[in-house]
Amino acid sequence: MTTARRLELVSVAVVSLGASAAYYTMVMALRGHAVHARGLGHLLLGLVAALMALLLVLFWRKVNYAARSIAGQLERMAHTRQVGLVMTEQCQALDQITQPLNSLLTAVREEMDQLQADSRELEIRSRIAEAEKNRTEAIIFSISDAVVATNRFDELILANQAAERLLGFKLAHSLRKNIDHILDDGALVRLIRETRSGQRGLTRKVVEHSIDEKGHSRTFNVILSCVTAPQGEASGVVAVLHDITREREIARMKTDFVSNVSHELRTPLSCIKAYVEMLLDEEAGNRDSRREFYQIIAGEADRLNRLIDNILNISQIESGAIRVQREPLSLAEVAREVLDVVAPEAKTKNIALVDRLAANCRRVEADQDMISQALLNLTGNAIKYTPEGGQVTVSTGVDEHRGVAVCQVADTGVGISPEELPHVFDKFYRGSGHARIAKGTGLGLTLVKHIVETVHGGKLFVASELGKGSTFAFELPLVE
Repeated sequence: MTTARRLELVSVAVVSLGASAAYYTMVMALRGHAVHARGLGHLLLGLVAALMALLLVLFWRKVNYAARSIAGQLERMAHTRQVGLVMTEQCQALDQITQPLNSLLTAVREEMDQLQADSRELEIRSRIAEAEKNRTEAIIFSISDAVVATNRFDELILANQAAERLLGFKLAHSLRKNIDHILDDGALVRLIRETRSGQRGLTRKVVEHSIDEKGHSRTFNVILSCVTAPQGEASGVVAVLHDITREREIARMKTDFVSNVSHELRTPLSCIKAYVEMLLDEEAGNRDSRREFYQIIAGEADRLNRLIDNILNISQIESGAIRVQREPLSLAEVAREVLDVVAPEAKTKNIALVDRLAANCRRVEADQDMISQALLNLTGNAIKYTPEGGQVTVSTGVDEHRGVAVCQVADTGVGISPEELPHVFDKFYRGSGHARIAKGTGLGLTLVKHIVETVHGGKLFVASELGKGSTFAFELPLVE
């Protein structure tokens, strides 16, 4: 039972006793019984007590109602999370409590309004930062170069898929972990740490670094950028690994190409110059000697011209500047024309030319001059590296199942060793024993490969056995 309820019961009891005493005294007086002064005093005291009890009950009920009203308002504020003022119109006795409470609630409401405004601003900033983060990650993930970002504690905070593949880790399992435990490349770890703890103001440097991947060494330009805080302290490092292996290889190939071209040009020019000087010095004493010198000069000039033509053709094909006149043609007809051209050279070396050309060969869409040049190079090489009395066979056919026309040149020549076979289509490459057998520039097969594969989208094949001969074949798509 609550205290308020107990007080109400006591008040009711006092009022009842006072009223009973007054009623009893009045009844006795009306019946003519004498009422003593003491009894009258008791009567008055009872009436006063009853009146006081009644007033106390009324006051307590009013105060209790006001307290319940305040409690209800506070509960609603707690439930709705909206702070307002406490209203106590029916009981001004609680003003000393409600006025400070209202002041406190007003201050709390102002503070809550400010906190809500700050919260909304922080939420907007958070959304903007999240959008910027997503955009930055999208940019980084779209970069083909490997990108790794660390914080001031050398912990991984961001990396793209290229970095995962190259450095062998998974970003989902490596976030917020020290790079010592993630990267096996100690040199790269050292570069990142040196950049973070480097001299003040040094924000970017580029270092060349090599990484072994599946037994092959790859060269990278590592671009290390230090991310600085507003106070100027390093807050992290971004490392971008740009693969320059191909660029280094191209630079080396260009250097080799210039060196080889210079050498190949110098050889016929030196020969021409030497025989011209001999002619000027009148060392050729008779007509036959002069004729021999003229023939040598003409041959070297033709060789020089072929070299220049091959270089130009290859350069135009590689740059995409060559003009291609495609038309339906028969490989058998092209092969027959080429055989007519090389027949005198084969006859001189007593080499048998065998043709196995398909009678009704379907057509391919190609540039006739280019295909003739490719087939002429293959047939010429076969004759060149086949000893006297050997045989060169040219055949054509159709593979209907794969939809291609096939042309094949086989010889019984010196052959190519297994070590040299993968390099026969490289620029200026000549086998170790081929230079002693016949002259050449090492560009003929390179040009054939470009004509067949780069220009016409076909395929070129080679099979050879040292001392037994070689077989070169190419295929082109049939015309629908």
